[in-house]
Amino acid sequence: MLKINKLDFLISLYIFCIIVSELMGAKTFPLIGKFSASVAIFLMPFIFTVNDIIAEVYGKERTKSIIKSGLIMIVFLILFSFLAISLPPSQRFSENQSAYKNIFGVSIRISISSLIAFFVAEYLDVLVFVKIREMMKEKSLWLRNNVSNFIAQFFDTSIFYLFAFYSLDKPLANNVVFLFGLIIPYWILKCLVSVFETPVVYAGVKWLKKN
Repeated sequence: MLKINKLDFLISLYIFCIIVSELMGAKTFPLIGKFSASVAIFLMPFIFTVNDIIAEVYGKERTKSIIKSGLIMIVFLILFSFLAISLPPSQRFSENQSAYKNIFGVSIRISISSLIAFFVAEYLDVLVFVKIREMMKEKSLWLRNNVSNFIAQFFDTSIFYLFAFYSLDKPLANNVVFLFGLIIPYWILKCLVSVFETPVVYAGVKWLKKN
């Protein structure tokens, strides 16, 4: 009764991580000192991990198809957010409309920024992963997993923060200092999470190949 297709489960996990990151990723929490991170840090690495697991077992084209599906889900989320915010509230909900608009209004900018970053980073992750696999055959899964993740995560983090937090009413130098103060620590943190998740990639590939 509880038996499910393994690939279906991974794709569902992939979409779950994307949607929850879009909806809840605007919240940050303190790390060390003055550094903060989005709550999405707990989910974003899994997106790239699932990518690499599927690419290892099913190849580039299958993975690219899943990425395209994820992109479409983000577009749907953005469009529905606009619709949900713009609809007039019922009398019972009217007192919550302002908070609702503030929360999901921020989510729209986060989603648009994420859409651009997601498109670049996800395709880059797959291309680098597959290219290293072609060069090294099936050896060193840990290497192609982490190298592809490090490169893709840098572009994902940089593009996302640029579009999500660049302030047009502040000078360029101020934005550069502020953004790099966010990008570099956050990217390093993602890289560390990627390293710790390497055993998950091996386990996922073995699990997906079984039977």
